[in-house]
Amino acid sequence: MTSTFDAQALNAADPARPLEIAERVWWVGRYLPGDPFQCHAYLIEHGDQSVLIDPGGPLVLDTVLAKTSEVVPFDHVRWFVCHHQDPDITAGLPRLDAMVTRPDAAVVVHWRARALIRHYGIDLPYYLVDENDWRLDLGGRVLRFVFTPYLHFPGAFATFDEQTGTLFSSDLFGGFTPRWRLVADDLSYFDEIRPFHEHYMPSREILASGMLTLERLPITLIAPQHGELIPGPLVRGVIDRLKDLDCGLYLMVHQDTDIRRLSEVHRLLHEALEQIIVSKDFREVVAALLGLVQTVLPATALEFYARDDHEVVHLAPSNRYRGVGSAVPPEWMALFDLDRPTDPTQMPLAASDDGLEVGMPLYAPATGRSEAVAVMRLRRPVDLGEATISALSEVSTPLEVAIERELILRSAELRRAELYDLAMHDALTGLNNRLSLHEAAARLFALHDRGDVAGIALTMFDLDHFKAINDTYGHAAGDLVLQRFGQVLRAEARVGDVVARIGGEEFVAMQVVGATAPDAFAERLATEVRALRFDPPLEDLRLTVSAGVVTRVRHETLERLVGRADAALYEAKEQGRDRTVVQ
Repeated sequence: MTSTFDAQALNAADPARPLEIAERVWWVGRYLPGDPFQCHAYLIEHGDQSVLIDPGGPLVLDTVLAKTSEVVPFDHVRWFVCHHQDPDITAGLPRLDAMVTRPDAAVVVHWRARALIRHYGIDLPYYLVDENDWRLDLGGRVLRFVFTPYLHFPGAFATFDEQTGTLFSSDLFGGFTPRWRLVADDLSYFDEIRPFHEHYMPSREILASGMLTLERLPITLIAPQHGELIPGPLVRGVIDRLKDLDCGLYLMVHQDTDIRRLSEVHRLLHEALEQIIVSKDFREVVAALLGLVQTVLPATALEFYARDDHEVVHLAPSNRYRGVGSAVPPEWMALFDLDRPTDPTQMPLAASDDGLEVGMPLYAPATGRSEAVAVMRLRRPVDLGEATISALSEVSTPLEVAIERELILRSAELRRAELYDLAMHDALTGLNNRLSLHEAAARLFALHDRGDVAGIALTMFDLDHFKAINDTYGHAAGDLVLQRFGQVLRAEARVGDVVARIGGEEFVAMQVVGATAPDAFAERLATEVRALRFDPPLEDLRLTVSAGVVTRVRHETLERLVGRADAALYEAKEQGRDRTVVQ
């Protein structure tokens, strides 16, 4: 393959002249000032087997013929390739039919396009690509035809010049060009390709299938009928982006046909849904959603009122979207418990008294009823007419998905916290359990080992004669005694103290200590326990507690520390109970 392609020179060249874009491949189109829908025609120069590709209609045909004649005599053109039947390609065929004198000239088309082109009533014969092995031998130069069905019509195809690696792609790779430039500079040109394909091509799957077919070709240049030429270094990037492009843009709207606005909405919708999928932070999700809403309204902020399992949750900038229980303001109450309208343009909206807030109902997928409201703060009042409602209906789905996901995550987080609490706390007393004692010890011991805290005291408590309480009054009474002791233990603990139940009537307190005597807490607790009084049948019970207190040596393990505390507690019991032993 050879190429004479020079992007910089082509962009600087005079568009009034034929421009060679590859070896004996010429752009012979007409530049239409101010028209974003430029229609290109191309000439493959090959002696008396020359090929005119997508010759065009009355707007460009005079220029196409004049430029063609600058390169080759008109009677050297034998083949007229028409990639589809639209008038921007074929409306000039009756005139060409009258001009062509050679009997072997032919229109190169797919049979599906011929079925429509024949209504022009031309006498030129047809060369059907689908009946000729999808190729055309010009004599030393082969054109290969690549079937790209439904892009944009059933019989669509592209033409590949094997000699230069040039793909004449018709509508594929086309774009809207607000400025005149024959060759794309970089991949930013995809911003012009994207809206063209989003509204023109039927679906992402069909477009991706076409790209998979074309990417197997050794393409060095793409020459579309519309937009800008795509040089080799950009081909792979453009193909990869088109593979992932959502199409069928008009399916998402009801009245709005502004392609560029819809394309921008479509892009932001995709980004918002991506953010919903990947982000755990609802604030990031809301930022993406706000950008989407701003394509419709002059919104400055976005907040939600959503019905949770037990309450209405308010998610707003004021609470950093963490969600707090809240009453619903009266102006938004009417937007709850509505059935989803069958016609999206009938979606009800509400406005605040000053017109600077708009409320929109959000419908739960499971029930089809509105169980949340999105409130949009505006820079200025707006008309809530049919056009606004129709536009908002386009962006309502990601808002519904986002709030539904956030409520699910919120419920899961609350349940996780509940399960964590159950796993880390004693069910009877609400105190920490042995597992949470180990977690707390790991943190405190690390501080102690680094010298960040002066000392750690661990006290082990045991309720005196607790077995007799169970035997005399029953286990329900024993549970009540444990609960009351747990309440006293929690009440006497300081912030930062860790108090836990680690066995039947065995409790532990772990504290950071300094100048305070390590047994001060145990003595204070023992005094409070002796003062406890119970209702019948425990009115005569006088509860006491024994305690063993030890101070941790740096790098001592919890198991060893507990073992020493247990030994001190045993000594307290041996000495007669109702006392504290410090070791």
